[in-house]
Amino acid sequence: MPKKSSSSWCIFDFPIREAELADLQAQSEDSGLWNNPEKAQTVMKNLAELRDEIEGWRKLEKRIKDTLELSEMDDESMREELETELSEIEQELEQRELRVFLKGRYDRGNALLAINSGAGGTDSQDWAAMLQRMYLRWCERRGFKTEILDISEGEEAGIKSCTIAVTGQYAYGYLRPEKGVHRLVRLSPFDSAHRRHTSFAQVEVLPEAAAEDPEIQINPDDLKIDIYKSSGAGGQNVQKNATAVRITHIPSGLVVSCQNERSQMQNRENAMRVLRSRLLELKREAQDKQLAELRGEYTKTEWGSQIRSYVLHPYQMVKDHRTEFEAGNTQGVLDGDLDGFIEAFLRWNGKEE
Repeated sequence: MPKKSSSSWCIFDFPIREAELADLQAQSEDSGLWNNPEKAQTVMKNLAELRDEIEGWRKLEKRIKDTLELSEMDDESMREELETELSEIEQELEQRELRVFLKGRYDRGNALLAINSGAGGTDSQDWAAMLQRMYLRWCERRGFKTEILDISEGEEAGIKSCTIAVTGQYAYGYLRPEKGVHRLVRLSPFDSAHRRHTSFAQVEVLPEAAAEDPEIQINPDDLKIDIYKSSGAGGQNVQKNATAVRITHIPSGLVVSCQNERSQMQNRENAMRVLRSRLLELKREAQDKQLAELRGEYTKTEWGSQIRSYVLHPYQMVKDHRTEFEAGNTQGVLDGDLDGFIEAFLRWNGKEE
């Protein structure tokens, strides 16, 4: 039975992570921590997540050592059981290895996912709705909680835009590879001649900025807040009261709106969540642009530079143009099977960095 060395299997840096854990533990024991409830909740959340992560690696380490010890007994009757155990260990190690690439400041946190239809009228709006369904299915598979903060319906079908809050550990890190323009090629169901159409939709992925994030300070005097009646499909769903909220951040010109909730207060809170995240992304993009320009490698992202193509006609294929990863099961991908694309990007991007 093959034997493997346990001396170099672990890519998780225990000393660094345990030092981080000790720091968070010290912060949690500070008597003045709860003077700032929002900061306290963030510290306690990070503490619990890091403790679970370290404990998970420790359990995996023990599992590997136990399996190696059993394999050294050279008992043929245990071969099948050990091979099954080894396969499960390799799968878990592969998943944990991916998280090593999620080392950005916001990768461990929640995300806001925004989908906007491009030029192409009804076809593009239908494509945006297909992407919305795809990501909701993917989040469900991953165990992430989703909440639609705002949605604008298309005139005939589909959606013009939507914003989804995705809550769960590493939600932003895993969704980050999806940012960009997505292209669909198919026979249009909205064309009476049933001709082939190309549609585009843009996906934005923003880290959800905490209210106490020191990078984002919002002066209430810089905000213009408008209240209006929610638009809807008609019937009982139309709001008779003005509950929709539009917030304009005057210095940056950013405008966000939320109308999905029946409460004006909830819509306002959700709009502020989106505004904080968009301001954070704006700041990070400016920093990235400045750094890239210093290196001489800045290029502006345009609508034409799609990251992925979904071809339903004349053949079936989904291809990522950055990593060259592709899949022939287009329906599976549209049903939320995105892990292969996300993992390929994380590994490719990790090598680039």
